[in-house]
Amino acid sequence: MTTPYEQLDAWIDAHFDEQVRFLQELVRVPTDTPPGNNAPHAERTAELIKAFGFKAEKHPVPARDVHGYGMQSITNLIVRRPYGKGGITLALNAHGDVVPPGEGWQHAPYGAEIEDGKMYGRATAVSKSDFSTFSFAVRALEAVARPTKGAIELHFTYDEEFGGLLGPGWLLAQGLTKPDLMIAAGFSYEVVTAHNGCLQLEVTINGKMAHAAVPHTGVDALQAAVFVMNALYAENTAYQKVRSKVKGIHHPYLNIGRIEGGTNTNVIPGKVVLKLDRRMIPEENPARVEARLRKVIADATRHFNRWRGVRGADAVTSDVRRILLANAMTPLKGNAPLVHALQKHGAAVFGEQPPAVGTPLYTDVRLYVERGIPGVIYGAGPRTVLESHAKRNDERIDLQDLRRATKVMARSLCDLMA
Repeated sequence: MTTPYEQLDAWIDAHFDEQVRFLQELVRVPTDTPPGNNAPHAERTAELIKAFGFKAEKHPVPARDVHGYGMQSITNLIVRRPYGKGGITLALNAHGDVVPPGEGWQHAPYGAEIEDGKMYGRATAVSKSDFSTFSFAVRALEAVARPTKGAIELHFTYDEEFGGLLGPGWLLAQGLTKPDLMIAAGFSYEVVTAHNGCLQLEVTINGKMAHAAVPHTGVDALQAAVFVMNALYAENTAYQKVRSKVKGIHHPYLNIGRIEGGTNTNVIPGKVVLKLDRRMIPEENPARVEARLRKVIADATRHFNRWRGVRGADAVTSDVRRILLANAMTPLKGNAPLVHALQKHGAAVFGEQPPAVGTPLYTDVRLYVERGIPGVIYGAGPRTVLESHAKRNDERIDLQDLRRATKVMARSLCDLMA
């Protein structure tokens, strides 16, 4: 006689071709963020899951808030599956927004092409794959071992790349959901229980534009930016001596990811804008991290002005604006049932127990945890994030990893909702 776990596996195997087609449809609707016009994808998702008997509540974020945030449209979705009085409410969250494809692709970024057992395309690994993992795990559960109490909610949101405040953060702030436990989209075999925080700053360095033939009449903002960048990179070197106690997380680090400035080749740049990303280990205090960076930038600016001998109206100035602050995720004691179920069934399906670790990435999960809702990260993905090419060219998901992650999720839901 087959067990419920074997029956869940069999249901997923029987419907796997359908799951693959579902994921292909999701990948083929672009959600580049920026610019962040993501409402069309939510509409398409709601249309597709209607065929499963799932009704998606559409929660559009007011345009004023979205535009002020630097995006074009956000419609978040909640699918509620109630089973009876009592029990827990378990939320499964995945995000549909993605970074733009960039260059170097050998496969169409939104083609969802399948080659050698892998599906290629932006968000195949992070995290439209888990729109399918979560949806088909719930379908399997309801077909084979439908719970008699509690509820499951699917949260499909569209703001992870900008920090999540208008995604799950907005749903929670509006009182639209209050689950007891949650699982968020994964990107590897691991069960992730903690992650880094992230601080992003925009640094505007203002000099004085001038003709390149008479450079002494201007003040080179790019040259000043070099002073600032050297000071920031010196900080980054020092971070390597700071170690986290969380397994899977090593030390803080800083990256200057974007530089904009100048008007023409023959013009001394009058303004340069730097955008930097500072990853914070769970032990760090975000306010102190930001204060330190602001001081480093201000000191480097003063150093440049002294070196150039400029003052008053000719002095370079630097303005710092916070773009994003995502706090680190720290484990809550209540996440133990999630970790146990996922490790148990990960071992059964993959033949190897997935470790419970931290990750240097940051995610939406922190927004649930900050409200006292225990959560972990688990879903479709390879053994390492690097293998998936997430946020790089030719992002891909091994379809057997997708199948196995769906089985682990369905089996875990069976235990958690019992």
